[in-house]
Parts: sequence; C-alpha cells; structure tokens
Amino acid sequence: MTKFKDDVEAVQELKTIIEKLKKEIGKVIVGQEETIDQLLIALLSRGHCLLIGVPGLAKTLLIKTLSEALDLSFNRIQFTPDLMPSDITGTEILELDQATNQRVFKFIKGPVFANIILADEINRTPPKTQAALLEAMQERQVTAAGNKYTLSEPFFVLATQNPIEQEGTYPLPEAQLDRFMFNIWLDYPSNQEEILIVKNTTSQYNPVVKKVLDAEQIIYFQDLVRRVPVADNVINFAVNLASITRPNSNSSKFIRDSINWGAGPRASQFMILASKASAVVKGHFTPSIADVENVVLPILRHRIIPTFSAEAEGITSVDIVNKILNEVKQ
Repeated sequence: MTKFKDDVEAVQELKTIIEKLKKEIGKVIVGQEETIDQLLIALLSRGHCLLIGVPGLAKTLLIKTLSEALDLSFNRIQFTPDLMPSDITGTEILELDQATNQRVFKFIKGPVFANIILADEINRTPPKTQAALLEAMQERQVTAAGNKYTLSEPFFVLATQNPIEQEGTYPLPEAQLDRFMFNIWLDYPSNQEEILIVKNTTSQYNPVVKKVLDAEQIIYFQDLVRRVPVADNVINFAVNLASITRPNSNSSKFIRDSINWGAGPRASQFMILASKASAVVKGHFTPSIADVENVVLPILRHRIIPTFSAEAEGITSVDIVNKILNEVKQ
C-alpha cells in the first residue's frame, strides 16, 4: 500500500477512500447513510455491530455489500435453534496420519475463521451457542481442546436481530451485548428512497461493486485511529457520560428510579475510539465533544438496563440516554 509521509496525510487519504467506499455501497443500498457511517466507524475502531430492524430493511444485503466493497474473506452464519458451538468455531475430527499410520485429531476450522462474520438472526439460537462468539469477539482467538487458534485480522462481527418476533428467540445476555461496540437500529426508508428501491429491485439493474480497501490498508487505518490524539476534556466528557448512567447514592432521582444497571468502562473506551474514527473519516485529526455526542446513542442504548417501573411508564434506554445527554450539554 502507499506509504504516507505523516498521519495528517493518511487522515486526508482515508477521507477520500471512505467517500469511494460509500459510493460503491450506494450502488446497491439506497439511503441508510447513518447506518453505513456507523458500520465504517466500528470497522476502523476494531469494534463489532448489532443491527436491529424489522424484516425487509436490507440488513443482510447491507453487510454483504460492505464485504464486497472490502477485499476481505466473508462468512455468513445462519443462527438456528439447533446450531451448536462447534458449528461456529470448528470441530476436531479423528483421521489417519499417512506417515505414521496413527490416528490423530485434526482441527477443522469453522465459519468464524473469516475477516467479516455475518451472524444472521443471532437471537434464534440458545445462549450456549451465542456464547461461542464471546472469545472470538473479545480475544480474536478460538480455543478448542486446549489449543488456541488465532483469527486473522481484521476481524469484524456483524449480527442481525429482528425486534418484533419474540417467539422461539433467546435474548442476548448482557455479557454478549457488551461485546458489541454499536447497537444500530435501522429505520424504514423515506417515500422517495422506497420508490428507488422498488425500481432497482424489480428491474434488471445489477450493479458491480468494486473493491476499495484490502486487509493491509484496513489494519493500517485501524492503527492510525489508535494514534489519533484526544484532548483531556473530550475524555472527561465521555467518562462522565458513562458514569452518570450508574445508579448510586450520589445519582439523581431520575437515574435511581429509571436505571437498574448502567454502562461499564468498556462504554467509555468505545466512545473515545468511535469518536476518533468519526473524526478521522471526516478528515479531522482529533475528535471533539460533538464527535462523542454523535456516537453516544448506539454505544449506550444496549448497555443501560431500565428498571421495571421505568419500563411500565414506557421509558426506554433511548429516552434515558437522550435525557442524560441533554442534561450534560446544559
């Protein structure tokens, strides 16, 4: 890949590359600009995403198109009630060693050994199988029969979930949810966007998505994001936002009445990493408080557990995050 004379030049080049990447994705996906931005921010931050939306909003197509625009290996895992952990991570088989004529165990890698993993309808499989992704998402490795197998970088898990169909599903445990940097909610397209979607998908329109970034470039830009400097006031803002969500004796009455459990330190880390990536894709070399505000909602909404009384009053984690954000900004 092209070597840059300094990080400032690399940031400007990344801005141009991101624009090309969005253009390629836009050949297939109509609208969803905010969702695409969040996916790219998570990728550059080495984070994972949980996409939630009703059927037919092109969640799977979006992820597939993103993988086509990136020169990376891609595997799709359809989560079903009978899926086993070994169906994800891999399994050992007994085979005959031709050289020694002895029977030996050989590890056959599962679909998790790819750069981009689409965990489709992740809540349709029991927690035992959902947990098979925990080590892979956090440690970038798989342990089988006492042996550790390192996953190739970059490693990016994109899980989808249907919010309206609860029969035969298993809610993701909090430990699993916390592994996801972003919880992205997809909304319905606008009227004009839907007209264009229908025109494209009911005709012979068959766009070719060109590859824009390869693995080496992505790893370089991921390292670049880590090198981006952050002012202390921006870090303090992110840490204060996460701290406010934790109910204790010093919390306001609203927090104590509305939140059972708040966000942990991983939320603060993700806010800073995501704000760095958010700044870099816009061509800025350091994030501002506005960059943190842009990523707060998808980072916090799945890390805040409302109380029973809050849920009874129709107060959601999104409402709580928005109220906290408004109070902090005042």
